[in-house]
Amino acid sequence: MSEIAPHAPYEDLVEEFEFLDDWEDRYGLVIDMGKAMAPLEEALKVPATRVEGCASQVWLMPEIEGDVFRFRGDSDALIVRGIIAVLAVLYNGRSVADVAALDAQAELARIGLEEHLSGQRSNGLRAMVARIREQAARALAAG
Repeated sequence: MSEIAPHAPYEDLVEEFEFLDDWEDRYGLVIDMGKAMAPLEEALKVPATRVEGCASQVWLMPEIEGDVFRFRGDSDALIVRGIIAVLAVLYNGRSVADVAALDAQAELARIGLEEHLSGQRSNGLRAMVARIREQAARALAAG
């Protein structure tokens, strides 16, 4: 696990996952998180924000203010919208440096998300994480 300080919103999500008895309930939570997420405006669904390597259409839009990383995203698939919402809880509000360095695979393993996704969805999750880290690294390099 990384040396990055715990992130309270994600710690709360980990606790919520632990409270649920089975993966059907956890999938329900992920889908509900996606439904609750504000959709990305159509004007932002452009090739520059589209994430390649996902079975569904996925768009991620970084919003970096100072050193604070945030992103918004959207997908045409409910479960993928939920995965985007989980990633938002994991990343949003962290420093750009933490986002670039965070071991997302280890963090997501704490809730068992990737092991319960199909191969295509797992590939998409990795593509989203790679895009987020790339955006943070670019922001770091820009100073």
